[in-house]
Amino acid sequence: MFNKLFGKFSKDLGIDLGTSNTLIYAEGRGIVVNEPSVVAVNTRTSQILAVGKDAQRMIGKTPPHVTITHPLVDGVISDFEVTEKMLKFFMDKLTGGRFLSFARPRVVIAIPLDITEVERKAVEDAVLSAGAREVFLIEKIMATAIGARIPVREATGNMIVDLGGGTTEIAVISLDGVVTWKSLRLAGDELTQNIVQYVRDHFNLLLGEKMAEEAKIKIGTAKPQEELLEMQVRGRDLMTGLPREMTLTSEHIRDAIIRSLRLMIDDIKATLEVTPPELVADIFERGIILSGGGALLKSMDRAIADATQIPVRVTDDPLTAVARGAGIVLENLSTYQDILIPSAQER
Repeated sequence: MFNKLFGKFSKDLGIDLGTSNTLIYAEGRGIVVNEPSVVAVNTRTSQILAVGKDAQRMIGKTPPHVTITHPLVDGVISDFEVTEKMLKFFMDKLTGGRFLSFARPRVVIAIPLDITEVERKAVEDAVLSAGAREVFLIEKIMATAIGARIPVREATGNMIVDLGGGTTEIAVISLDGVVTWKSLRLAGDELTQNIVQYVRDHFNLLLGEKMAEEAKIKIGTAKPQEELLEMQVRGRDLMTGLPREMTLTSEHIRDAIIRSLRLMIDDIKATLEVTPPELVADIFERGIILSGGGALLKSMDRAIADATQIPVRVTDDPLTAVARGAGIVLENLSTYQDILIPSAQER
């Protein structure tokens, strides 16, 4: 009875707490927050100076007493206090900081497949401390599937590959559960570092992460293209210490990231190898679904299709699939009760 009463005053939230970005789905409003998971901290006063896009603009430009923190590493919380403050900032932003004690939101939050019980409890504690009334946990890959409108309740095999910022998750789903899966600490952030290292080794030019990320998005490709793409990049010459500009091509980017891409594809194939044959037959018929920011890399779907000989499609708006899935679960909690993960608080 109290939950029904509280629900009239609160706006419940679905959260995708990602290594690179945090997205929040508000009940009845859709996705209302889509910001980088970045926080700027003044180390002299321990004060939070900026969060999200404002903090991201400061990367590489701060004085010594200001540090830019990524409070999540490989999809799990590495700095509890900063994560709590970041979530509180985003949640307060939705309400103007006016959470009434009896109208705090219920929250559905997506977590990685390989998270430990301690890490799971840290997520719950951070969300509760940030102002939630109640927390429900769902596996990120299940939220992705629901957000992609895949019929997860049916006795049919579906393969989801979520190419995130800190982790890549590969899973085969059937009957409300994950049948086989792999989780890799290899994803978009690693590809960015590959580009930084490649340009350093081959051209003696040190790029910033933001510049390397921009090059990956604009001209990065997983397979050779008919048209050679080019982009001007700027950094510090390692020989002279002076600024220098050069032209990077899509071939350079592909050479930089190809080894990491092959490792991802090998793990997709390895997951298929341990999947029951009945489900493999379903996947062959229905195809592999790609989600996450890495799905937007040019010809990534074609590279996976060529390697697996299975059709591959990118889900609609792959960057928001997890948050949309969490939102759907939020609005149909009784329907998806079996998919939710038991709270670590209850043990």
